[in-house]
Amino acid sequence: MLCIHGLGHERDRELASRWTTAITAGIHRWNSTLDLRFEFLACGDLWDRAPGDSERYRQALARLVASGFIHGISDEVGGATVLSDVPASVRVAADRLARWASDDHLRRQLRSRVLEAMSTVRWRLVCAHGVASLGCYDALRRRPGRAKHCRIVTFGSPIGSPFVRGCLCGRIEPLGVAAWYHLHNPHDRALSTPIRLSAPGFVPVLTDFDRTGDTLQQDPVSYLAHPATDTRVWLDIAKPRRLRSYHRQVHAISTVTPRPRRLALLVGINRYPDTAHRLEGCGNDVFLMSAVLQECGFEPEGIRVVLDDRATTANILDRLRWLIDEVPEGGVRLFFYAGHGAQIPAYAPYTEADHLDECLVPYDFDWTKAHAISDDRFADLYGQLPYGCRFVAIFDCCHSGGLARERRLPRGLEPPDDIRHRALEWNAERRLWQVRAGVNRPVIKMRLGRGTGLRGLAPEVYERERRRLRHRGPYLPVILEACQERELAYEHRDGTSSFGAFTFALARVLRAAGRGRPISFQAIARRTAAHLAALGYDQTPNLIGPRDILRRRVPWLHPMKGVIS
Repeated sequence: MLCIHGLGHERDRELASRWTTAITAGIHRWNSTLDLRFEFLACGDLWDRAPGDSERYRQALARLVASGFIHGISDEVGGATVLSDVPASVRVAADRLARWASDDHLRRQLRSRVLEAMSTVRWRLVCAHGVASLGCYDALRRRPGRAKHCRIVTFGSPIGSPFVRGCLCGRIEPLGVAAWYHLHNPHDRALSTPIRLSAPGFVPVLTDFDRTGDTLQQDPVSYLAHPATDTRVWLDIAKPRRLRSYHRQVHAISTVTPRPRRLALLVGINRYPDTAHRLEGCGNDVFLMSAVLQECGFEPEGIRVVLDDRATTANILDRLRWLIDEVPEGGVRLFFYAGHGAQIPAYAPYTEADHLDECLVPYDFDWTKAHAISDDRFADLYGQLPYGCRFVAIFDCCHSGGLARERRLPRGLEPPDDIRHRALEWNAERRLWQVRAGVNRPVIKMRLGRGTGLRGLAPEVYERERRRLRHRGPYLPVILEACQERELAYEHRDGTSSFGAFTFALARVLRAAGRGRPISFQAIARRTAAHLAALGYDQTPNLIGPRDILRRRVPWLHPMKGVIS
């Protein structure tokens, strides 16, 4: 077996013996007859010799910080919000990752070293730790078939992070190996992340440990000797005969009750903590959509609802994971949100407010990305979905702001003055506040559902690298929004009941379509716009998604025949 150890371990003279002892103990616990032989591959010298490009490095480090990796560790390190706030060991890990992302020569050398090592011997097992695991993934994706009989174990690895996925054209794909085990410790602060990948042979393993006095929580032996690694990895590799039939029985039991092919998550928030922000029709919208979806063939147990004070950031993200995890090919997933939308003026890593983050407004929203559902968080969930599934997100909110209490209540928030201050400066000569010169240019907007953060490369580089990595880029959902970018989404009163005007019109269109011929997403948007105009609302639904999908019929308008709904 080949062991590729992470950076910073070159001076550890006991590293080889510690790895060898941990792996041998794990495998021999299940099958002591196996003859294990180890070789180790170091890669740290490649980073030491890499000349680098200071400007590209600065940009890569900026993207890494902006990708939200600090948010992932902020609770552990006392609420850090900028790179200088985190421990030095974490900064070192960030530095290594940014250098890998910014130096094409370093990446080529790392791939070459891994491929050269793998070509000398027909390895049965490759264990890759930390940043060095990027070379293993990068090499095998570009050279499929090189290790089809091999099993790969990655641990303490940043492969699944949004930043790395952005460098790899937005998507992580299978490696074409016999099995790929990815070990993840949620306490690992060296940018380690889980990988959302539904593919034969891919096995995610939760290896939760928190060692006293260890800042990074990335100790390789703690991964390799973890009980979950023992039962999920070493047992599978050792394969003692007496346990093979047991494994087949467990697999058979686990596949008796597959997840429904149609699932929906419906979120509605009326009663925001600030009474001035409260709405009226969002709860009714949720129940209306639930009724329409059940008429379209969704089973009641396949629909989850989150309302008002239960619709916190954490709860919405948790339910989104439930919705999106383990989606089969051809599966249908629908996310509906009714509530406020907002745009957060966001700082670039060097303190300039240079873009707007479009977001949904959870119950605990406080004008920070930590308590908002922004595009980078949303894309982190849906970007890995199978290309053959259908994920539709429907947003009855707007992001243009506005809290004026008119006859028709708009669903959007304006930022408070301290948030607006990020983009303002004082003009002493004219004695007034104005938009800062650096911000007075076309505003970059990180719009929901566009997966902007997963497309961090220049277009020509993106297309070239995407072809080399042999995939089609991140999954893109169908997004149906209540209005265009500069419009407002209003509430509508039907008799004594309040609804979102968009949801009210959309429900009518869906019900009519369910009784007639198949209808496309484009036709739904057009007919909903016509209904809104007939009701007297100046808002036009906005439809976003892959063009070929938008022209196809909506897959959930008619009950599916012969499958679990």
